[in-house]
Amino acid sequence: MNVHEAETIDVHAHAVLEATMGAAGEFGPELGREASPRFRVGTWELHGVKYRGSPFMEVDLRLKAMEAAGLDFQVLSPNPLTYFHFIPPDAARAYCRMHNDALAALIAPHRDRLAAFASIPIQDVGFAIEETQRAVQELGMLGPYIGTDFGRALDDPAMDAFYAALVAMDVPLFIHPAPAGIDGPPGDSNLRKFDLDIIVGFTAQETIAVCRLIFGGVLERHPKLDICISHGGGATGYVFGRMAKAAKKRPWASAEMRADGAFEALVNRLWFDIHVHADDSLELLKSHVNYDHLVFGTNFAGWDQQPGNIRDEAKPYTDNARKLLRAHRMK
Repeated sequence: MNVHEAETIDVHAHAVLEATMGAAGEFGPELGREASPRFRVGTWELHGVKYRGSPFMEVDLRLKAMEAAGLDFQVLSPNPLTYFHFIPPDAARAYCRMHNDALAALIAPHRDRLAAFASIPIQDVGFAIEETQRAVQELGMLGPYIGTDFGRALDDPAMDAFYAALVAMDVPLFIHPAPAGIDGPPGDSNLRKFDLDIIVGFTAQETIAVCRLIFGGVLERHPKLDICISHGGGATGYVFGRMAKAAKKRPWASAEMRADGAFEALVNRLWFDIHVHADDSLELLKSHVNYDHLVFGTNFAGWDQQPGNIRDEAKPYTDNARKLLRAHRMK
């Protein structure tokens, strides 16, 4: 089995790596050994989620769980709790290098089943380009993985050098939010209970990412750039009409964007994983975006992974995933 033979490919599967514990110095991460699981990043703590002894950290358990779920191939990605997008750039650079080396070593014996996205220090564009190049060219990773919040907007002109480098390397960018306040600004206090930071906070961040990439001209400036956004791009399917109306009517919209079909064409450039939890939500998303740019994701081993064997659900999106991941370059 390999990516070319796989009937099912999961592009949304996070990994937690023992080798990275303490790699960001005082910021952690730290995985407690108490009876009740505890995971610390800076002053932020997650309680009750089992990482050790689970598919998050044990590759043999992951492969067994993939078999049970009907998944042939999986792309591992950084844990959103450990992006470290707000720590000093030198510390982030050191952490990302250690993370990527450890993740590459983890998947090396299992290249027939596993691949990986790279952790990068996006708060420093130069470091981010350098580590992406190293991860792709030396470690065989498929592209960079970032959050939605790192101290500048996705359409900030300072990001253009990063996007241009991705086009030159011909690799995709995957964007997945992190809960606000882990190593950066605290965010909306209303999101601090009931897991609202991940239930609706992620949705808001993903929707904003779509808007900034389109309204901010990123896709127009980089016509060959491929970007995949998690969870169906948040509320993109639901607010598509409002976005499209704004592209025609609001004073900041460019003349090019006001043209008939221009906004829709830009949305069709983006990629989305379909981890949206409801059939009618997925159908709404499909009605507004490019079906050939939809890929299958699970948040594997997470609280919201689809239950049971999901082989039939994943199959229709496999060829799309091969295209996004540049499978023709993968051995």
